[in-house]
Amino acid sequence: MKRREFCLSLLGMGSLLFPGCAAAPGEDRPLLILRYADNQPEDYPTTQAAEYFARLVEERTHGKILVRVYSNGVLGDENSVFEQVQFGGVDITRLSLGTLAEYFPAAEVLQLPYLYDDADHMWRVLDGPIGDSFLARVRSVGVVGLSWFDAGARSFYTREPVTCLEDLQGLTIRVQESLFMSRVVELLGARPVQIPYGDVYSALQTAAIDGAENNWPSYESTGHFEAAPYMLRDEHSRLPELQVMSTVALDKIDAIDPDYITILRQCARECALYERELWQKREAESERVTISMESVVTELSDAERERFRQAVQPIYDGYPEEIQALIREIKES
Repeated sequence: MKRREFCLSLLGMGSLLFPGCAAAPGEDRPLLILRYADNQPEDYPTTQAAEYFARLVEERTHGKILVRVYSNGVLGDENSVFEQVQFGGVDITRLSLGTLAEYFPAAEVLQLPYLYDDADHMWRVLDGPIGDSFLARVRSVGVVGLSWFDAGARSFYTREPVTCLEDLQGLTIRVQESLFMSRVVELLGARPVQIPYGDVYSALQTAAIDGAENNWPSYESTGHFEAAPYMLRDEHSRLPELQVMSTVALDKIDAIDPDYITILRQCARECALYERELWQKREAESERVTISMESVVTELSDAERERFRQAVQPIYDGYPEEIQALIREIKES
């Protein structure tokens, strides 16, 4: 962890560990201040939902618990923030399922390529017993699962046109810091490279990479469409995101009033529904903007999409029967 991030995390722990945050009887002061980290800008759906969560918590705890939202990655990137949440330096964060899967491999099954038919299918899974089970199970890696956020479908965008599986062969494609996603790209015939999100634009401009993969809002907000104007809408992955809370924060809340835990969980679920609404609007607007700027979108035919599915089948085949049964349950949901 970088020195600056470590120092920030210690400061955050002060809000939980030092008695200065406790209010004397009759004083109208918060009993606890929680730090919420997000690496997206202030106007992004996830960050706006975090602010909504903060408002709900303040209102429903009558100001006894406050949530301070830190956007733009000021508390660190997703991996470093997740580590801070694990030991209590940051209280709450929103992170990609891909990031979580690096620490909690069981989550890989929820991000399998071409797993869901569409967004409605994914939400039937995540809002049901399967999704609830995974939220509970992340406790095994030292965090408390709160709710699911939308992050849309991820597709490939490139400097030169890609219209079929053959066109991907040999291309250098940036992927997030995920061994799983690297494997997906390899099976599709391209060469994955893991470079920081903030370096993708310059790498596309200088042809250090041929393309990347992400959702519409990220493609538009970063300006990547300027350097990689060809979008292959293959929707190879629907990568939901999670709100998670530190177990240290959970214990502090419980010590104040166990009912506040129920309140925070409900606020987290309500803000997740709000985030999904914001996401749908932002996704549609981002697609409209990039197409108006002359980005070219290629849709896969059913036959070509099946070829992509078959290319990644070795990932599915590598799972034991227990996971195969879960995959079947997901597909039948």
